[in-house]
Parts: sequence; C-alpha cells; structure tokens
Amino acid sequence: MKVFKKEITENFWVELIPASPDRKEYLLYNETLSGYGDYWDINFYKREKLKGIISFAVKDGKANSLPKAPFGGFWMEELVHSEEVDFFIQSMEQKLKSIGVYELSLTLAPKPYQESQDLFSYLLFKSGYQFSGALAHQFFVGKKKLKKAVQQDQPKFSKKILQNKVQITCHPVQNFSFLEEIRQWNRSRGYEVSLDEGRIINQVSEFPECYHLISVWQNEQVVAHTLGVNLTPKSLYYFQSAIDPKVSIKNLGEMLLMRLFQLAVDLKVDFVDLGSSDLENEANHSLMFFKSKFSNDVSNKLTWKKAF
Repeated sequence: MKVFKKEITENFWVELIPASPDRKEYLLYNETLSGYGDYWDINFYKREKLKGIISFAVKDGKANSLPKAPFGGFWMEELVHSEEVDFFIQSMEQKLKSIGVYELSLTLAPKPYQESQDLFSYLLFKSGYQFSGALAHQFFVGKKKLKKAVQQDQPKFSKKILQNKVQITCHPVQNFSFLEEIRQWNRSRGYEVSLDEGRIINQVSEFPECYHLISVWQNEQVVAHTLGVNLTPKSLYYFQSAIDPKVSIKNLGEMLLMRLFQLAVDLKVDFVDLGSSDLENEANHSLMFFKSKFSNDVSNKLTWKKAF
C-alpha cells in the first residue's frame, strides 16, 4: 500500500486552468454560459499523459459541474484505481479552495458514459460528500444489439410509414423553425417548456456535426420532431421531442425513436441515451414505460455536494 501511495504522489498530478478552448470529448464541456461565473478545467495527469478531467463553473464561492447541462462530473480516459480516484478528488478540492470555493456540487454522468462512476460515487461519499439527488436515464446499450434491433424492426417500421402515409427525414439542422414548433406543440399539451433557444442555436452553430434533426411529415406538413445529439462521439442522446397535438397519427413517438435508432446504427455509436423521465416531484411512469420498449438498461445520474 505504501509503495502504491508513493507512486501516486510521484507520478500523478493535477492542474487547475481556465476553461481550455481545446475540444473535449463531452460536448457540453466545450460550452461556457453567461451569468454562471468563471469556467475552470481540472486536469488529472499520469506523468505527461492526460487521464481525466472535470469542469466547473465558479461563481460567488460556489462551484458547479455543470450548470444547465444533463450532467458534468469526472471524465476519464480509461479505468482507474481507487487510490488514483481518491487522489483526484482530494487534489480537486485543494485546487478549488485555492480560488476561493467553499461549496461545490457535481452531477456524475450515468455509467454507460463513464465506467468508473460507481467508484467515484463511493469515494465521494467516503470523502464527506452528501448525496443530493438522482435521476434515472434509460438506455439502449450495445452497438451489435442496436444493429440487430433495427434490422428486426425495419419491416414493422416501413409498414407503419406506408400505412400512415408519412415521410421521415433525418438531416443536420438547417434552420431553427423546429424550435418554435416544439415549443408550441408542448404548450398546447400543457407541458412545461424549458427550451433555451438561444443556447441551442449557439451549440448547433459551433458543433453542427453533433446535432441531427428527425422530422415526420404528412401531406407536406411537419407533424413531429426530435433532436438527436452526440453528447460524446460514441453516444446519441434523445433530446427535445414533440408531436403536433392536432394530428391523430398512431405511433408517431415510436416512429421517431425507430428513426433515431437507425441514425445510431449509421453513426456507429455504442449506445442511445433516452434521458430521464421526471415530473416535478415524482417519476413519470407513463413515459418510462414508453421508453422501456426501446431500452435495455437503466442507470442513475447522481448529484453530490460538499461544503468546506
């Protein structure tokens, strides 16, 4: 044990730098938002090789990883040992304290994104962090399983398209009129609308290759949208889906997801993230049941907090 601790202190080191403009694997670690303070990266190295990163927004002594994002947390290049994780956590705290941080909050990505997240949660708990909340994300995991599922469902998918006399398009975002349609359709259904159009426009403009708009058309009228996002190069995130409440086409939601899965196969990703399904104070069981028909895994994103 002592030999390993000596190796940690001699071979591993951490740096705190203002948010780097270099492209990061997790898409939203490339974003800085106005009004949330200064953005910082904490990089974890073994000798000169970068092994991991966590990014924070820091304002008024409070650090958050990551505001207005599905999650933040630790992003590692490879699996790590427990003492390496512990060293990263303790070093992170020291670096944050050096810039006046006295309270921090971080939301870890679900496990399909980062295999070491359970280990990080355990060691955060052991380091005095308080569990603050959980949201369950539903996934379809496995590149080969995705391909097999799409092949099996393709005849049924094609039949539904013909029966309903619809067309489905999938292409990069070319204009942003779909955002207002999503807003109007969801409002008509009485759903809470939390759509930051300016932010989405900025993201798409900066990283157009990561955003894929899927739309359903009938009689040259658009009746449904969903946006698929590559939050990482090996994942596809199901984001901002909506259906025109004035149409009575059956299985529109399923058709959107079937096309999303076809896109996932085309992009050769490892998994599809169908996101969380929460109402204000309880689980949205009907939405979770719908997504269960298109998922084979559930993984929680956990939020941890600590005051120094």
